[in-house]
Amino acid sequence: MKRYLLLLFISISSASFGQADTNYLKLLYDRCLEFDESKADSICHYADYIQQQAEKLEFYKGPVLSLRLKGLCKDLKAEYKTAIDFYYQSLEEARRINEAPYEISALSDLAIAYFEIGRPAESKKFYVECAELALESKEVYTVVSSYNNLGVIYNQLGQYDSALIFLNKALQLETEGSFRLDPSGTYNNIGNAWFKKKDFQKALYYFSMNHTKHLVDGEPVQLWTDHINLADVYLELKRFDSALFHANKAMAFVDVIKSKSKEADTYSLLARVYERRGKYETAYSYLTKWYALDTAMVNGNTQSTIAELQERFNAKERDAENKLLLGRVETERVRNSSMRLLASALAIIVILAAAAFVIKRNANRRLTATNELIQKQNQRLADLNQEKNSLISIVSHDLGTPFATIKMWSNLLDSETLNTEQSKAIQRIQQAGEHGQQLIQRILDVERQDIGSYKLDLQNINLQSLIETAIDDFKPAADKKRIHISRSFPSHQIIILSDRHLLLRILENLLSNALKYSRESGRVWISVQDENQIIRLILKDEGVGINADELPALFSKYGSLSSRPTAGEHSTGLGLSIVKRIVEELNGKIFCTSIEGEGSIFTIELPK
Repeated sequence: MKRYLLLLFISISSASFGQADTNYLKLLYDRCLEFDESKADSICHYADYIQQQAEKLEFYKGPVLSLRLKGLCKDLKAEYKTAIDFYYQSLEEARRINEAPYEISALSDLAIAYFEIGRPAESKKFYVECAELALESKEVYTVVSSYNNLGVIYNQLGQYDSALIFLNKALQLETEGSFRLDPSGTYNNIGNAWFKKKDFQKALYYFSMNHTKHLVDGEPVQLWTDHINLADVYLELKRFDSALFHANKAMAFVDVIKSKSKEADTYSLLARVYERRGKYETAYSYLTKWYALDTAMVNGNTQSTIAELQERFNAKERDAENKLLLGRVETERVRNSSMRLLASALAIIVILAAAAFVIKRNANRRLTATNELIQKQNQRLADLNQEKNSLISIVSHDLGTPFATIKMWSNLLDSETLNTEQSKAIQRIQQAGEHGQQLIQRILDVERQDIGSYKLDLQNINLQSLIETAIDDFKPAADKKRIHISRSFPSHQIIILSDRHLLLRILENLLSNALKYSRESGRVWISVQDENQIIRLILKDEGVGINADELPALFSKYGSLSSRPTAGEHSTGLGLSIVKRIVEELNGKIFCTSIEGEGSIFTIELPK
């Protein structure tokens, strides 16, 4: 791999001496699209090269090619904000030069980037645009791909009917048009949509069609997926023998595929099958196998990530050393040439040039040493952050299994022969297990960007009633500090289509902060404004306020502010970062204005 990259670099370097043409730049662009994250720095280098050569050649497609590669480079480095900015520029340039294929590529890039950062609404918008443009351009494969991606997004949003509309359009193009495509992926997505809708017979139909097709021409991975899907459906249909048959078939393909992740998924499925059949000891044995394998993969991924970071660090060091060496060689060449031409007449100038070279070389050495120290410190910080994330992931993972085990075994104890007190005791055990899993999920909400993976439960909610519920929950805390909570609602009922659980979490965090940072006998105001398509929720307090210099860091994770709760209450600094992520997941916005010593105003805008 290293030899190949070196040869490619030499080829490009040679081209920079006048051999590049527009065809070469296009071929280089196409080659870069095949690079993975290990070659992200190379993509950045070639993007700059394409930009420079395109200017010399007056190649009108050069800017759109360069901008897309720059976005891809940042995307592979998980710098999504910068990547999205480059993708927008690429989209504008594609539209300026009226090149539909590059416009389709930019729309697809934006959709993927927004999906990666947990913003499915924005991703959906760009996939719709991509599909419409691909239809106009008669790019059938792109249309099918966009429709499938839209189906996946709608499935994640819980909008299964919308998912089925796009997936059936994709299936129609794949099977009825002159341009025939393999419908396996679409069958799988349609089956998942019906499964989510709990129409298990229809899900079984599509999963079975895939299985029948793959028995003839399928790969082991496809057949493993088919058996997993069929086992899940039969489990929901309570046809446990069929579920067990397909689960065992999936395990047989694991031996062929030799994939640890698929083996772990199959163990998890077998545990669920045996649990539903009431064979808790066998279920527990498979749960233990899943846990051991999953933990090993978590640790293995951690070590792999550390090794990858180390290799990137070493590559940067080698690149810096090569550049420094080339600089020294060039300086030496110039110096020798000057000495040959002016050796006898300009001796004094030679001496000064030599002295300047020594000074520059020493300065370069000091600069190199400083850069190496900075890089090592940055690497150390990255390693520590990785270790911290790994520790939290592993601890949360380790805590999850005991709680799952408690819940599973408590089912075994549940019997009609128990008296009332014993039944209550078992119920408390089950509630404690559920509460423990919720606590672990809160930790993961903070340490991972996974709010977007939460399955939204959209429903029509009476906002005034929900706010009253939240206020009632905090009434004891308000009474303790003699704080009066005032309401200001419109005269009509406000019904908002949203997720009740997430809205309640927002209200609980904001009310908790308002009470913590308000002085005794103070006041807190909650008001709601109904404006066209926007609902504005405003929470105001007379608390200690926030220093103006600290407002930019207010919504950051573990933000450290100088303001402190007025009665010594505990504060982790996590609440507002969670609130911001939840509000964004609901396609809303949050703002804060504050005057130190006078109080704060939090404003949330949500679509109806």
